[in-house]
Amino acid sequence: MESSQPSPGPGGGVHAPGRAAVPGRHLRTDRWWLAPAATVAALTAFVAYSTWRAFAGADYYAAPYVSPFYSPCLAHDCVPMKGGADWPLFGPWWSISPALIVLIFPLGFRLTCYYYRKAYYRGFWASPPACAVAEPHAKYTGETRLPLILQNLHRYFFYFAVLVAGVLTYDAVLAFRDPGGAWGHMGLGTLVLLANIALIWAYTLSCHSCRHIVGGRLRTFSKHPVRYRMWTAVSRLNAHHMALAWASLVSVAVADFYVYLVAGGTFADPRFF
Repeated sequence: MESSQPSPGPGGGVHAPGRAAVPGRHLRTDRWWLAPAATVAALTAFVAYSTWRAFAGADYYAAPYVSPFYSPCLAHDCVPMKGGADWPLFGPWWSISPALIVLIFPLGFRLTCYYYRKAYYRGFWASPPACAVAEPHAKYTGETRLPLILQNLHRYFFYFAVLVAGVLTYDAVLAFRDPGGAWGHMGLGTLVLLANIALIWAYTLSCHSCRHIVGGRLRTFSKHPVRYRMWTAVSRLNAHHMALAWASLVSVAVADFYVYLVAGGTFADPRFF
């Protein structure tokens, strides 16, 4: 008895022999394309903004505030920061923006993040564009070849991301000074940097690699109560990893833009005390 289903077409992917013979690319009736389209728009906007600011090399410090894009500042021509993380490790031979020295680490951490992989794989590469929607590619090799094999560096980028978050925490503490360096003061910029570092830490610690580092390779949690409590806390954060990824991405751009406006003289930082 012949099957009433259409036979799979030639080629690979979802049309390869042995796959279900579904005539359409998908059976979804909702607006499944909205999520990947919004992802493309949001990530493109952030990439455009961060590229502009990273190459600007100016208006990134307004005492006591420093942009998270430029901290730590490791070039010899960094703007002097009162007690800040301006360490001239790169000599006069480094002639471009100092932000490019540091941004590779948080950028690498986010690019290899498990959530961001899902986001930009679906949004930019349509691999796949959404759940239960066929991708337009004839074959899939996974993350076994260049450049995607570099996604396996995620754990190592996590270690550097923790170091950068530590420096940004130091910057947030220094924000409790006035422009002259005296302690015991707080401005709107202080709150901006505090909110940013709180979200950065929450995103960093909710990382899947962090969860595995804290609780991985244990046969029984009962013999490791401290690590179990840490793993439980990280697991709670991990449940909100997507939201924290977006919130921290927005906060780091807002923090940089705020410092840019103050450093450029667009407005004076409001002081609370």
